[in-house]
Amino acid sequence: MIQHPGNVFVVSAPSGTGKSTLSQRLIERMPDLVFSTSVTTRPPRPGEVDGQDYFFVDDAKFDAMVRAGDFVEWVQVYERRYGTSRPWLEQVLASGKDVLLDIETTGALNIRRAIPDAVMVFILPPSAQALEARLRGRGKDSEEQVGLRLRHARHEMDLYHAYDYLIVNDDLDRAYRQFESVIWATRARKERMLATAQAILAEFPKG
Repeated sequence: MIQHPGNVFVVSAPSGTGKSTLSQRLIERMPDLVFSTSVTTRPPRPGEVDGQDYFFVDDAKFDAMVRAGDFVEWVQVYERRYGTSRPWLEQVLASGKDVLLDIETTGALNIRRAIPDAVMVFILPPSAQALEARLRGRGKDSEEQVGLRLRHARHEMDLYHAYDYLIVNDDLDRAYRQFESVIWATRARKERMLATAQAILAEFPKG
């Protein structure tokens, strides 16, 4: 079998939509799918492992990576920065594995510019009311934070048109199957499988 370079999948969604649950299930069940490990300047939280949860660096190292062009994309969130390492991504893709990036909309649009054939997936809540109920049901946010997250969700959803696939997470199992189907279909695209098809065709006698 011919080894094909991997694909880049980007997933974005408002907080509380179930994006992390869907992503984790995909990583556990899909063969040759790797979750992107971001570089960050924030300190590790208890239990986090360098190189597994994040690549933890200081500001000076992050600045040096920016100057060297070592990021496919990077963003600043409050006082911390997060980025996708270009050398790491290229190495994983060259091995034939696909990479799933769970990033917010600004980073996703940067990925689109840097990697035009990246496959972009946006997870939608069933409704604004359902998202609000989910956020309140988690019991982790104050009323002010819930309002802030809902306003930010509106801002993120304004950018849905930049994505290739839209999946409504009103049923987790169905949403997972749709997301999984996107990955399998992408792997079978003619452009990606052309060399394999040509190699098989060459085995047949001519005439």
